Amino acid sequence: MITGEITVIGRLVDASNATLLCEIEPLDESIQTIKLIYKPIAGERPLWDFPDGGLARREVAAYLFSERMDLGVVPPTLLREGPFGEGSLQLWVEVDESVDIVSIGQSDHEDIRKIAFLDVLINNTDRKFGHILPDSSGRIFGCDHGLTFHSDDKLRTVIWQFAGQPISESERCKLGELLASGFDEALLELISQEDHEALLARAEKFLNAGRYPFPSDEWPSVPWPPF
Repeated sequence: MITGEITVIGRLVDASNATLLCEIEPLDESIQTIKLIYKPIAGERPLWDFPDGGLARREVAAYLFSERMDLGVVPPTLLREGPFGEGSLQLWVEVDESVDIVSIGQSDHEDIRKIAFLDVLINNTDRKFGHILPDSSGRIFGCDHGLTFHSDDKLRTVIWQFAGQPISESERCKLGELLASGFDEALLELISQEDHEALLARAEKFLNAGRYPFPSDEWPSVPWPPF
């Protein structure tokens, strides 16, 4: 995924920032062409609450954190130079078009719960139905994690069916291990120390509450549009 020349083959026109479908021809000829989503930092639109050049790094941070927590719900993502400069590269997921995204997104599927768990911790402010990716094997991934890890509470998601439910013993252990391990140097290369401190504070609050949070009445709890 990290070697070979990147070739842009299309653009996702509905995305608010430059989002390009690419291919990489691996140097190893025994490996098939790999499809990726490339989001160059140069194509990011400035947002008042997220600094310029930070969205691609947050995409990568979300993947690293998902792996650290042993969730496996974010496609492999890295930061790399591409045709339009440095940006995030994420493995393309072939979506099973037969799956009803709204139904699966509001279900109690194990992967949907993992995505909800992740979103609480990374403070995802933009979990839409279109960011839920079921593949043909039955696995479900989440994408578009540029608007995450903010130090202010901003959770906005279409996945609220777990609100008020007790966290599982497995989730409790994951939170405990995260708090025991403290700062992650790999994340600190991608997000600020303030944002990392807020991440650990959310984990502690989540663990102490012992249940999934309810929607806030202080800000919109669902992104608009929800797709």
